[in-house]
Amino acid sequence: MLRMARQQPPPWVHAAVLFCLLSLSGAIEIPMDLSQPPTITKQSVKDHIVDPRDNILIECEAKGNPAPSFHWTRNSKFFNIAKDPRVSMRRRSGTLVIDFRSGGRPEDYEGEYQCFARNKFGTALSNRIRLQVSKSPLWPKENLDPVVVQEGAPLTLQCNPPPGLPSPVIFWMSSSMEPITQDKRVSQGHNGDLYFSNVMLQDTQTDYSCNARFHFTHTIQQKNAFTLRVLTNNPYNDSSLRNHPDMYSARGVAERTPSFMYPQGTASSQMVLRGMDLLLECIASGVPTPDIAWYKKGGDLPSDKAKFENFNKALRITNVSEEDSGEYFCLASNKMGSIRHTISVRVKAAPYWLDEPKNLILAPGEDGRLVCRANGNPKPTVQWMVNGEPLQSAPRNPNREVAGDTIIFRDTQISSRAVYQCNTSNEHGYLLANAFVSVLDVPPRMLSPRNQLIRVILYNRTRLDCPFFGSPIPTLRWFKNGQGSNLDGGNYHVYENGSLEIEMIRKEDQGIYTCVATNILGKAENQVRLEVKDPTRIFRMPEDQVAKRGTTVQLECRVKHDPSLKLTVAWLKDDEPLYIGNRMKKEDDSLTIFGVAERDQGSYTCIASTELDQDLAKAYLTVLGRPDRPRDLELTDLAERSVRLTWIPGDDNNSPITDYVVQFEEDQFQPGVWHDHSKFPGSVNSAVLQLSPYVNYQFRVIAINEVGSSHPSLPSERYRTSGAPPESNPADVKGEGTRKNNMEITWTPMNATSAFGPNLRYIVKWRRRETRETWNNVTVWGSRYVVGQTPVYVPYEIRVQAENDFGKGPEPNTVIGYSGEDLPSAPRRFRVRQPNLETINLEWDHPEHPNGILIGYTLKYVAFNGTKLGKQMVENFSPNQTKFTMQRADPVSRYRFTLSARTQVGSGEAVTEESPAPPNEAYTNNQADIATQGWFIGLMCAIALLVLILLVVCFIKRSRGGKYPVREKKDVPLGPEDPKEEDGSFDYSDEDNKPLQGSQTSLDGTIKQQESDDSLVDYGEGGEGQFNEDGSFIGQYTVKKDKEETEGNESSEATSPVNAIYSLA
Repeated sequence: MLRMARQQPPPWVHAAVLFCLLSLSGAIEIPMDLSQPPTITKQSVKDHIVDPRDNILIECEAKGNPAPSFHWTRNSKFFNIAKDPRVSMRRRSGTLVIDFRSGGRPEDYEGEYQCFARNKFGTALSNRIRLQVSKSPLWPKENLDPVVVQEGAPLTLQCNPPPGLPSPVIFWMSSSMEPITQDKRVSQGHNGDLYFSNVMLQDTQTDYSCNARFHFTHTIQQKNAFTLRVLTNNPYNDSSLRNHPDMYSARGVAERTPSFMYPQGTASSQMVLRGMDLLLECIASGVPTPDIAWYKKGGDLPSDKAKFENFNKALRITNVSEEDSGEYFCLASNKMGSIRHTISVRVKAAPYWLDEPKNLILAPGEDGRLVCRANGNPKPTVQWMVNGEPLQSAPRNPNREVAGDTIIFRDTQISSRAVYQCNTSNEHGYLLANAFVSVLDVPPRMLSPRNQLIRVILYNRTRLDCPFFGSPIPTLRWFKNGQGSNLDGGNYHVYENGSLEIEMIRKEDQGIYTCVATNILGKAENQVRLEVKDPTRIFRMPEDQVAKRGTTVQLECRVKHDPSLKLTVAWLKDDEPLYIGNRMKKEDDSLTIFGVAERDQGSYTCIASTELDQDLAKAYLTVLGRPDRPRDLELTDLAERSVRLTWIPGDDNNSPITDYVVQFEEDQFQPGVWHDHSKFPGSVNSAVLQLSPYVNYQFRVIAINEVGSSHPSLPSERYRTSGAPPESNPADVKGEGTRKNNMEITWTPMNATSAFGPNLRYIVKWRRRETRETWNNVTVWGSRYVVGQTPVYVPYEIRVQAENDFGKGPEPNTVIGYSGEDLPSAPRRFRVRQPNLETINLEWDHPEHPNGILIGYTLKYVAFNGTKLGKQMVENFSPNQTKFTMQRADPVSRYRFTLSARTQVGSGEAVTEESPAPPNEAYTNNQADIATQGWFIGLMCAIALLVLILLVVCFIKRSRGGKYPVREKKDVPLGPEDPKEEDGSFDYSDEDNKPLQGSQTSLDGTIKQQESDDSLVDYGEGGEGQFNEDGSFIGQYTVKKDKEETEGNESSEATSPVNAIYSLA
C-alpha cells in the first residue's frame, strides 16, 4: 500500500494565480488622491434577517474624493435619521445602527432600505435591502384526539409548524424526547409531516410529537403529541417479526399495491430557480412497503449533481441549470405491483450578469461606452439611472447616447462626470450595478514603490507588476538591463494593466527590469530587480507505514533548498496543522510518534517552505486497531427452532476480521446477562442460528481481529420461540451428606436454553440401594433437596427429572449418592514390633466401621524414658496405607503410639500401643547377634582347639608328675557330694558346650537372663566390660583371683586349665 508521491501545490496556489490573471485584465483604479465619484465598497445582503434580541445594523460603506456623504430611504421615502433617537449613522460611514437598549420594537423598523453615497461628482446606490426581524411564534394550543387506524393502512401525521423567519428545522420525537426511528416504511417528508406507508401494531409503543427548531433564537418548540391506536386482528405484538419478509401475512395484514401519499395523483409540476437545489419527493403507501426508484425521461440523471435522500424517497439535484429542465418520474413498486408519478420540472432564472458595467476613465475629448448585459428567465429588462435618478428625467447630454443595454459617450467633457446605475430585473429578482464616468487630464505616474527587489524560483512562471495611472491611459513598455528593445513576445507577455509575465524563469533572466508609461502629457518609469533562487525540494519523502498500537513510528522528510532562503518544515495531519504533543518529536528531517494510538491514523503531510516557495510530500499512517462494532442486525427466516441473523460489518480498522461471535440474552432466567451462542468466520455476515424452545432471544455480534475484539453491536429485535417439554435433565446430580443423619441432593440447574417452557421444576426421587423400597419423590423448584433421618453413610439411588408446563423430560439416569458420614471406629489389630535397636515396625487393619469414606490415618507418637517424655510427633497416612516403619532416635527410650482413622467428619476412636521394653544388659541384648556372626564362630572354634591342646599338654604333665592338688586353687571347698572330686584331685571333663550357670537357651538360640543378678563385670580383670561401636561386648571372660598369694613353688606350677581357658577367651 505504498502511496509515496510528490503532491501538487495546494488549491489556493492555483486560485491565487487565477486571481492574478483576472486582475491583469481588470479596470485601472484611480489613485485616491485624485478626484473621483463615489463607489460602494460594502453593503448588507438584499434579504437582511436580524435577531430581535440584538441591535440592528444595516451596512453601507463607500469611497470617493472628496469623501462621500450618506443618506437613506425607507420604503422608497427619505429616512430622516435625525428624528429617531434610536437610529444613528457610524462616523465616516453610511452604516445604520438601530439601538434597542432603551426600549422599542424591532418589528417597527422592518421595510426596504437603500443607501445613497454622494459627492460633487455623482451619487452611488446600494441594493434595495429588505429588513426583516426573525420570528419564532409559539405553537397554537390544540387538543389532539388519539389517532385510530387499522393495521396495514397508511397514515400521515401532520406537523403544520407555525410560520417562522427563517423557516424552522422540523424533526419528530416522542414526548420523552426520544427520536422516532425512521426507515423506508416510516419517514418524515420535506414539508415536515410524518408518513407511515403502512401502520403496524408496534407503532403504538410510543407517541409522536413534531418539534420545530428556530435558528436565531436557538429554541425548540414541541407540538402536543399524537397518540396512536392500531386496530389489529392479531393483538400479540411479536417484535421479532418486525423485519421478517412475511411479517404482514404472519400478522394477518392484507397485501396491497402501492399508491402515492405525496404528491398525489400521477403527475405534478415544479419550478426551480437557476443555481438553486431541486428537491423532488415521492412517498408511497402499500403492503409490503414499496421501494422507490427515480428516472429522467429522455436521458440520465446528472450523476455529478444528483443524490438520493430519505430512503430513496427524495431526489436532490444541486446547482440547477437550464439543462436540468424536463420530466422526471418516480416508480413505487412492491410484489403486488407498481405505479409511477411524473414531475415536470421548469427551470427559471433571476437575472445574472453577462457583462457587468465597469468604471469608465476618459480624457477630455475621448469616446467610451458603458455596457450592461444580463440574462434570465424570463428575459430581464434593463433600466439606466444616473446619480440615482432615471436617465429619462436627467438633463439632456448631447455627448451621451443610450442604445438598449449600452450607453455611448462621444467627445467626453468634464461635465460628463457622473455615476450611472444599471438595474436589470424580472419577476424572480434584480441586479443593480454602479459604474462612474470620470473625465481626467493626468500625466503618467507610477503607483508602486521604486526599485523593488523581486526574488523568484527557478523555472516558475513569474509576474512583474508595474501599477501606473494616467489620463489618457498611458502605454507601457518593458526593458531589461537598459537595453533598448521592448520585452514582449516569446517568453514575455505584457498585460493591459502593465504587468510583465515571464513564462518560465531561467538563471539568465536575473537582472534589472525597467517599465516606462507614456501618454501625451509625459512619461514615468520604475525599476524592478529580479533575483532567481533554487527551488525547495523534498528529496527523501515520508513513506506509508502500517503500525500496531503502542509502537514507535518515524516519518522522514529531508529537504534541499536555496541556502540564501530561510527554510521552515511543518507537518499536517489530514490536511490540518499537526499539534505536536508529548508523544511526538519534530526534528528538521523527521517526525517521530511514540506509542502510536488509533487516533494517530491518517495522512501526514510534510511541508518544506521558504518565503518564496514550498514543496510537500504526503504519507499515510495506518494503525491496526480493534474492529468497529457490527451494525444493523436483522432477523429473517424465522422458524420454530432456527433464525437467520444478518449484520453489516463495521470497519476492520486495517486488520482483517477473523471471527464473529454471536451472543444472546434472554429476559426470563438471567435478564441482562449475555451468553456466547456461536462463532463464525470473519468472511460471513449472515448465519442460521439454532434455537431452543420457549426463549425470548435477543442477539448481538462481536467482531474479532488480530488486535482484539470490537464493542458489541446494538442488540437485535427479540424473537420468542414456542415451548416444548424438556429434552434433557439437569447435570451434575450428586447425593452427599452434610450431617450424619441426612443426604443433600444437588444438581446444576438448567438454563434458559434447556428449560423449553415456563415453570421449570425438578422431580427428585430417591431410595436405598439394593433394597426393594419404593421410590420417594418430591417436586423442587430450586437446585437442592435435603433427605433427613438417614442411617450413617448408606448408598442411595437418586434420580432428578426436569419438568415444565409442556411436560416431563426424558427418563433420568440413576446416580448413587451416600448419606452423611460419621467418625470411624478404631483401626483393628494395631501391632508394634521391634526387630532391632534401630527400627520399630507398625502394622494395623482398617476400622471395622469406617462410617464414611476414609480419607487417611493419623499416627501420634512420643518417646519416653521413665517419667521423661520427648516431643510428640504426628504422621498422616493415606487411607490405603496400613504399615509404617520408624527409625529410633536412641536404643534406650520406649515409644507410645496412638493411631486413629479419619473421615470428612474428623478423626475417630484411637488405639494406643507401646514399644517393647529394652533389655537391662547390653550383652544379653546383643548375644544373639554376636553368636550368629561368622567371625565369632571361627574364634570360638580356635579357642576350643587351643583348649584341647592345653588339655593334652596338662594330661601329659599329670601322667608324669601325678595328680595335682586342686583344693588350694579353688575359692570354695568342694563338697563330698561333688562328683568331680576324687581322692583330693580335680577330674577334668569337657563341659564347653554347656550353658553358663544361671542362663538358659531360648527357642530361637538366644540366651535369656534368668534370676542371677551378677554382672559380667564381676568376671573381668578390669572391673568393667567393654563394648565396641555397635554395642557388642568385647570384654574378656575371667574368674576372680584368689585372695591369698600362692607359695613360690606353687607359682611355678602350670596354670589351671580353667584359668587358661578364661584367659584365652
